[in-house]
Amino acid sequence: MCTSENSCTFADCMVLNYIWIAFFVIAFVIALVKLVFLGDFEVFPAMMDSTFSSSKTAFEISLGLTGVLSLWLGIMKIGEKGGVVNVLARLLSPVFVKLFPDIPKGHPVTGSIFMNIAANMLGLDNAATPLGLKAMEQLQDLNTKKDTASNPMIMFLVLNTSGLTLIPISILVYRAQMGAAQPTDIFIPILLATFCSTLAGIIITSLFQKINLLNRTILLTLGGAALVVAAVIWGFGQLDSVLMNKVSTSTANILLMTIIIAFILAGVRKKVNVYDAFIEGAKDGFTTAVRIIPYLVAILVGIGVFRASGAMDMLIDGIRWSVDLVGMNSDFVGALPTALMKPLSGSGARGMMVDAMTTYGADSFIGRLSCIFQGSTDTTFYILAVYFGSVGIVKTRHAVACGLLADLAGIIAAIFIAYLFFG
Repeated sequence: MCTSENSCTFADCMVLNYIWIAFFVIAFVIALVKLVFLGDFEVFPAMMDSTFSSSKTAFEISLGLTGVLSLWLGIMKIGEKGGVVNVLARLLSPVFVKLFPDIPKGHPVTGSIFMNIAANMLGLDNAATPLGLKAMEQLQDLNTKKDTASNPMIMFLVLNTSGLTLIPISILVYRAQMGAAQPTDIFIPILLATFCSTLAGIIITSLFQKINLLNRTILLTLGGAALVVAAVIWGFGQLDSVLMNKVSTSTANILLMTIIIAFILAGVRKKVNVYDAFIEGAKDGFTTAVRIIPYLVAILVGIGVFRASGAMDMLIDGIRWSVDLVGMNSDFVGALPTALMKPLSGSGARGMMVDAMTTYGADSFIGRLSCIFQGSTDTTFYILAVYFGSVGIVKTRHAVACGLLADLAGIIAAIFIAYLFFG
């Protein structure tokens, strides 16, 4: 999983570099056209004002993140030391054996894969990435064509790019900082959307690799999970919007509190000093909040200039016109920049999400949908570049197609689920 909450790899920075330059250049050109041909003398002052207001907003957001981020990273550290990752890995084992038929039974890479996916599901980015790189090295040892991605490598990376996460900590933190009345109200929708993305990624990759999903273990696990998700969607669909919001928020808060208690009890069971573990994790939260300041300033200023020039409105209006033309509801269009940015850059998508909540409101339909987009998938190109690059893979075969199709499934699911919960 992308660790761009506090850092930026070469691959991610290069993508974001071009996007950031484009924000300013396109904004300048459009503003110049407005000034020369339309006599708009307000556009350049508006762009400059946006640089100051956006940088101030970025700093205030980062400063406000400190407390909540420290809290959750402290809780995560207790869970990590309490062996929660190992428990999840054991639970995932029967399914993953079927999804990686080319890996010899009992090979050490199986453990690394399980641990990486389990850490990703818990949002433990700092633990997930080293485990993922280790898994790629072990998969490369099994690979007969050293410059070409193997089937297990592709399945492993698609599971990463589909972004299955049980606790979307950073999104909940940003919503709290942006003044959402109930920051956790998008918790259940994100779980549903990311499940759809992961399920689609597994099915699509299995079709490419001719993996038989019609076996007892897979059918019971994926089929059972799909039935639960379908039942949740059906159940919420029977409620009116007010009751649905109450039930969803209450369920999310109960689940999150249960997770906190479970992590603490797991730490106690392992005889971990849970207080010291919490402090250790909380320190990481403080440093993370400080480190993201320059990244958030950079991306929010770029987006602010792009929006102040009118370029963002032109882009969104163009997409909205196309959607209206085919007779579809276009309320979701304002959140699309987050969805389109997510496969390219985690930092950029996070900036788009914050911009959507700033512009439309954290509790608006667009603000909530942008958060669901952010949580439903991961940074596909970042993950492929880093993981394949770490072992020298240059021929990626169907990895990009599978990753992007899983992203598309997540985006479609996010839109449908947002209309169900908040439409």
